[in-house]
Amino acid sequence: MPQVPQTFDALAVRAWCGLALDALGRAREEIDAINVYPVADGDTGTNLYLTLESAATAVEAVFAGHEAGGGGDPGRPTLADAVRAMAHGALIGARGNSGTILAQLLRGMAQVLAGDDAPAHADGTGLGLALRHAADSAWQAVAHPVEGTVLTVASAAADAAGAADGDCGSVARAAYEGACTALAETPDRLDVLRQAGVVDAGGRGLVTVLAALVESLTGETPRGPAARGPGPHPRAEAAHTVAAPCADDDAPSRPGGPAFEVIYLLEAEDAAVARLRERLDALGDSLVVVGGDGLWNVHVHVDDAGAAVEAGVEAGRPYRIRITHFGAGDAHAPGAERTPAERVQRAVVAVVPGEGLAGLCTEAGATAVLARPGEPPASGELVQAVRRAHAREVVLLPNDAELRHTAAAAAEQVRAEGVRVALIPTRSAVQGIAALAVHEPERRFDEDVVAMTSAAGATRYAEVTVAERQSWTMAGICQAGDVLGLVDGDVAVIGQDLTETALAVLDRMLAAGGELVTLVVGDGAPESVAERLQARVREAYLAVDTVVHHGGRQGSVLLIGVE
Repeated sequence: MPQVPQTFDALAVRAWCGLALDALGRAREEIDAINVYPVADGDTGTNLYLTLESAATAVEAVFAGHEAGGGGDPGRPTLADAVRAMAHGALIGARGNSGTILAQLLRGMAQVLAGDDAPAHADGTGLGLALRHAADSAWQAVAHPVEGTVLTVASAAADAAGAADGDCGSVARAAYEGACTALAETPDRLDVLRQAGVVDAGGRGLVTVLAALVESLTGETPRGPAARGPGPHPRAEAAHTVAAPCADDDAPSRPGGPAFEVIYLLEAEDAAVARLRERLDALGDSLVVVGGDGLWNVHVHVDDAGAAVEAGVEAGRPYRIRITHFGAGDAHAPGAERTPAERVQRAVVAVVPGEGLAGLCTEAGATAVLARPGEPPASGELVQAVRRAHAREVVLLPNDAELRHTAAAAAEQVRAEGVRVALIPTRSAVQGIAALAVHEPERRFDEDVVAMTSAAGATRYAEVTVAERQSWTMAGICQAGDVLGLVDGDVAVIGQDLTETALAVLDRMLAAGGELVTLVVGDGAPESVAERLQARVREAYLAVDTVVHHGGRQGSVLLIGVE
């Protein structure tokens, strides 16, 4: 048996995150299938996986920083470092109702384990206190907590952990067993679960996470709980035919339920968030607001998505906004059957940096994954997009050199599910546009991939952006506020005026020839920049065409592609 830690330290946190992520990956489909509350949208397992993936990524980043000599003890962050990273990663990556609650559970643990007087490692008593605070803070984060949900399972785990004696392994095992018992009883506490014949999906996910905690501390894998409950409908598929009630157990479920799920990160003060809770509670249901110290994750189900976002604007600065339309005939339609649609033969999944290109890709028939500035999609998000495309064959366009490994990991995971995936290593969105332009679903898969790869490879790419700080570049030293022109990933031009820098970049790219110039203009670009660039092409480069797209809020002010 491998050596396992007797206390809860940074290495234990790292192991826990990795084991929990693997376990949720295996249990994801089962948890999705039993998801009936608060909305039977069949994504609880996926949301928990994506939330934990973000937490695990943040923990790995802390370890990588220390291994590179960024910490006081190279190669070994403290427990406080690790749990803070875990909680922050979960907060910024939280998905759905269940993921948001999981993020608060992890934050509650971090508040105990990373406090001012926190030790370098936690013993069994400390771990029990952390689980207790986690459960209590999760109950407080939900506007209208309901018994028989993941909150009940978390409280039972904390109760059992508090009553246990011994080391961290003993406390974790007690918490797991208490959670299993509470999970089995969830159908007795919530009618919608009993009618569907399943246990609570969020609670099932939490039990999976606690099982990983036991394994990380003892080296032993506890036996998993059953997903089905004692209700009259023993088939888990019944989960998709049950109308979900509102999150408030004192209020009757209104026909159809809210139409939208709205999630965003919010930078705001505590007082403003308190007012926001009241405003959103009046707008919809399933309200969960988690976080603190100026950063919050807001989740709510509403009919007026715009009003929910506007409320966030009044409270502070909302960003990373996700709005999901539940749609007609889905979980909110009582008695609606979900008949799996026939898979299409081929699909394209493209990562794009702005809403404008997302719309362009969607119009072209591709599934778009939005990559916001500084927030690249994780592999789980790409996997989810490929599954959403529902195709036998998928062409994946990462459109960013930094996403190559992430996209490769996603492709491998989906291939294991029987989907044929081709990853074209596009380094920029303009290369992705070129590949998408020659995509022909009627061709043989290999021929289509070769044509798209050739089109992408024949496209040189550039971007114009503004420097955030002083730094050394291939073109010399730049200062904060300088305009940078990057060609094929390297800084080639440093200027003061954005339009003049863009013209210099364009001339440099067309010096080697070209037939088509693609311009993707961001929201921060001057209105005249596209016209000036088009005029330069007409006047100086014969037989070269120009196409202009509006990218919206993208990381770079301007993207340029030359085919």
